[in-house]
Amino acid sequence: MPTTFPGRRAAVLTEIASLWQLAWPVVIGQLATVGMSVADVAMTGHVSADDLAAVSLGASIWTIVIVTVMGIMMAINAVVAHEVGAGTRSRIAPAVRQSLWKAVGIGLIATVLANWSTLVFGHLGLEPLVRDKASLFVHVISIGVLPFAAYRVLYGYSASLNQTKPVMVIALLGLLFNVFVNWLLVFGNWGFPQLGAVGCAWATALGLWLMLAAIIWWINHAPAYRDSTPFTQWERPDWHEIKRLLKMGLPIGVTYFAEVSAFCVIGLLVARFGAVTVSAHQIALNFSSLVFMVPLGLGIALLTRVGQAVGEGDPERARFVSWVGVGLSLAFAVVSAAFIALFRYQIAAAYTSDPAVQELTVHLLLLAALFQLSDATQVAASCAIRGYKVTRTPMLIHLVAFWGFSIPLGCVLGLAPAWLSWGPAQPMSATGFWIGLTLGLSIAAVLLVWYLHRLSSRRITAWRASALPV
Repeated sequence: MPTTFPGRRAAVLTEIASLWQLAWPVVIGQLATVGMSVADVAMTGHVSADDLAAVSLGASIWTIVIVTVMGIMMAINAVVAHEVGAGTRSRIAPAVRQSLWKAVGIGLIATVLANWSTLVFGHLGLEPLVRDKASLFVHVISIGVLPFAAYRVLYGYSASLNQTKPVMVIALLGLLFNVFVNWLLVFGNWGFPQLGAVGCAWATALGLWLMLAAIIWWINHAPAYRDSTPFTQWERPDWHEIKRLLKMGLPIGVTYFAEVSAFCVIGLLVARFGAVTVSAHQIALNFSSLVFMVPLGLGIALLTRVGQAVGEGDPERARFVSWVGVGLSLAFAVVSAAFIALFRYQIAAAYTSDPAVQELTVHLLLLAALFQLSDATQVAASCAIRGYKVTRTPMLIHLVAFWGFSIPLGCVLGLAPAWLSWGPAQPMSATGFWIGLTLGLSIAAVLLVWYLHRLSSRRITAWRASALPV
């Protein structure tokens, strides 16, 4: 018998409540985590334009590295969610331990790549002071890559056990620590040296080590983890298991890299237009990233809910959960877009007191408001797809959307000379790149929603066929 409309509405409201109960601590935790970057940009913005530009450029490298690492580590979310749904909790701890070995390897490689990437600053025509500060920022903050990789493994393990409040508390602790150490080192309070941009790097790196120690302590002491804790025993790396985790996690990492690198590479490309343009781009990107943490938090919770449904062998519930999550994320995007558009002047003033930076930031925030709808939709759809343990197709979609459309169009609009007949009469600088980003996010959203519909329908068809009597 088909579900009646009142019954369907009640089911949707119940799922929204269940999803939000799991998601809200993740959202707050994500907001607190990105709040470290917001604090860095906001506090250095009141030191000098050079320090703000150095943080902006250094953060371009740092963000690419940690977001890619976060994606690679996210394989554990789907693995644990499936084991919980299937009722095979005894298989969780070994998977987490092997993920921690994977985190060590990925963390070390990412640290080397982050430091090596600072060589690009020497080819951007930067002022020597800004270049040197940006390089030192990356060298110092890279100390936090390894603990971040391990933390995201334990983060995913905890979230997929429906234990999201611990990660919220730990992230808030990390934010408070970051702001306090920023206050000491950025401005030179209590007799500490005034380090400016480099002080932000020390605060973030030390904060990540603190967060890793805190989540290890919590897992060792909280009753909710006793039947699956990874710390009761240890074993050597199992290369077969690590390869399986990498096979699932690397496409997620590439997916995240495709999107965030598009944003960050733009920060490097617009460096030629001066500190004002770089700073305005970073402020608009920074606030957009802060707002994005809400749909990302919903997406992480959605991955858990979908993964558990698939693990239980219920593809119909998995599809229902997927579309409720996408709808809830889209509803938030409508609110966030209106908020950014209405309060763009106040947002810009909160970050910087420089009038020129404020003026350009206000303009870019309008474009940021525009792409909220597609950004929220694509992250929810991609997380739902990962709940099915499917990661390669979202990777390909993101690569095409951002590197096949966003960056080429952004280069034409932002950098094209006047003699290019199919480009603008004058380069549009950061504005042209943000138009390209808006197109890329829209393409990604449409393709991911289409693929989620196709994937979920195929799983249901296969499940119904297997249930037919022979």
